[in-house]
Amino acid sequence: MDKLEFKGTWNEVKGKLKQKYAQLTEDDLVYEEGLDDQLIGKLQKKLGKTRDEIIKEIKSI
Repeated sequence: MDKLEFKGTWNEVKGKLKQKYAQLTEDDLVYEEGLDDQLIGKLQKKLGKTRDEIIKEIKSI
């Protein structure tokens, strides 16, 4: 699987995810370069979705 490519637009993506999933907090959506897997893991736990579902969701925004 390729790396997520949202560095430049992360604030926009983060806002859309927070709108769609009200249970997500700012802490859940902290993105640090190189820690994509950690972010995806947090989102998987919080949303109860698979890794592929999370990645598809992020890439669709």
